[in-house]
Amino acid sequence: MVNPKSGLYVFIAMVALAVVACQPKEGPAEEAGKAVDNAAQKAGDQIEKAGDKIKETVDDAKK
Repeated sequence: MVNPKSGLYVFIAMVALAVVACQPKEGPAEEAGKAVDNAAQKAGDQIEKAGDKIKETVDDAKK
């Protein structure tokens, strides 16, 4: 005897696999956009580090 819920679970699993398998691959524009995002993130991190160093220098100069 087959449980009706087991059929539903199999159907849901098949749909989930189909959705994941059909995802389009990234094109050159998406890859370039990710590269720009990474570069901007790295630049922001460097600016933050520079700001921290400036603050430390000013704090040391006040002492």
